[in-house]
Amino acid sequence: MSTSGKICNGASTKSNDDDVCDVSDMVKDISVDKYNHVSVCASCGKEDANNICNKCKQVKYCNAACKKKHRSKHKKQCERRVAELHDEKLFRQPPPPLGDCQICSIRLPSLNTGHKYQTCCGKIICSGCIHAPLYDNQGNKVDNKKCPFCRTPHPNSNDEAIERLKKRVDVEDPIAIQNQGIYYQYGKYGFPQDYDKALELYHRAAELGHAAGYNSIGYAYYKGEGVEVDKKKAIHYFELAAMGGDIPARRCLGSNEYLEEGNIDRALKHFMIAVRSGHSDSLNMVKELYSKGQATKEDYTKALLSYQGYLGEIKSVQRDKAAADREDYRYIR
Repeated sequence: MSTSGKICNGASTKSNDDDVCDVSDMVKDISVDKYNHVSVCASCGKEDANNICNKCKQVKYCNAACKKKHRSKHKKQCERRVAELHDEKLFRQPPPPLGDCQICSIRLPSLNTGHKYQTCCGKIICSGCIHAPLYDNQGNKVDNKKCPFCRTPHPNSNDEAIERLKKRVDVEDPIAIQNQGIYYQYGKYGFPQDYDKALELYHRAAELGHAAGYNSIGYAYYKGEGVEVDKKKAIHYFELAAMGGDIPARRCLGSNEYLEEGNIDRALKHFMIAVRSGHSDSLNMVKELYSKGQATKEDYTKALLSYQGYLGEIKSVQRDKAAADREDYRYIR
């Protein structure tokens, strides 16, 4: 496997918001009491202090003056704990990013050809259920040129598909918003190439919970497409995407730690999380680290078992039939 300096592949985007979120936003859901049991001012020792450090959540002060006075002594401890909290969240295995197929209720495969977004109803359906024949409530086979979920006929043209997409955008469907951003980014399907509009849509999709939006923003900063190159911001957005379950962003972070920073332990953590989410290229990266003596046999074995576990969760007879019939219905690389 090649290990060139290019660390990311994916959609590029642009943002109207150049501000990077404070790391405290990433840990705001951490329970204060979990880390701070003593209500004593860290500066003057007065009891019943309730002015907590809003970054590390570890110490309390009786007032803002005490907090300011103690800042220089507390800074290193605070930064260390903030970094720990950030990594706890960053390296937590996220839930499957796509969930289950709306028809067969089997986990959706991460490979793009293994599933399809339906512009008619906004559902993501696996290739097996798209390929499977449809039956009416009497058990008779019917025309399968319809959405297997809502039974709407497939669009007859790109224009019709785009009109359906726009309707999904109007109802705040984050996947439709993300897709429209991609069309603006590349100037596809009648949309003018407009990086500003694309990045606006990516931010909108991300704010609605679609982690791929953050990945697209990160890629824009990494490549300098529509914005100035800013690797720090790129990594920030890749991290937000990865914590939301985006696999390509997780792979980018692993590659950055491996190729750019030389942090093998952190790279391996990223790759292992991506493997559990079905990313075969990350499995190959773990294999490469093992071959170079930078990962242990146990690491590689664990990665193999994780990937096999993922395959067991996504495999189905109908998906196998679809993949055998059409190359663009493959769900396993």
